[in-house]
Parts: sequence; structure tokens; C-alpha cells
Amino acid sequence: VQLQASGGGLVQPGGSLRLSCAASGVFFSLATVGWYRQAPGKQRETVATLTRDGVRNYVDSVKGRFTISRDNAKNTVYLQMNSLKPEDTAVYSCNVNIQANSYWGQGTQVTVSS
Repeated sequence: VQLQASGGGLVQPGGSLRLSCAASGVFFSLATVGWYRQAPGKQRETVATLTRDGVRNYVDSVKGRFTISRDNAKNTVYLQMNSLKPEDTAVYSCNVNIQANSYWGQGTQVTVSS
């Protein structure tokens, strides 16, 4: 199983970024997918998850600003991030969870700064 994340970068406060994570070697459509982040000196936190049935969950701090989505035909999960704040700065990682097996992609750095 391989997960390839992309889309991170440097953005000004109030800006937007879209993260992508392409998966291979897994029955993607059957999986729960998610995005996690870890800021320096802090524990990793769950940003957003999306089940195979379309149920979404978000951490309170990103509700109304971030949207998780998936394209099962492309085996890809996305995280659209709008109205970014400096406190969103972190390394973002994607996760695919299927049948109690959890797979992680490499992290992508998101920096929100003026």
C-alpha cells in the first residue's frame, strides 16, 4: 500500500490550499480516509475523516473552513482548506483505514504566515 500526499506549501492568512492523497494497493472505496496534522511541540490531531458511506467528521477548529472529499475512481482523498490561520500550520498526513489496518502517507508541510 502506498499513499502519496501533495499540495502543501506556504500561504498567507486567509488563503486556501488543497491537499491531495493518492492511494494504491488498497480497496480504497471500502476504506475510511482521513487527514491528520502535527504542529511542532504538539500531539498529532485528527483534522477530518470520511467514511465509505460518506459520513464526515471534523475537529472543531476547522469546521466551516475545511472540507474533506474523496474520488473513489481515482483512489484519492482531498482536503480543501479555506480561510487558513497561522494556527493551522503543521505537517499534514493522510490515512487510509480498512479492516483494522491503518496506512499512512508521508506528511506535507502547510505553513500559514504573512
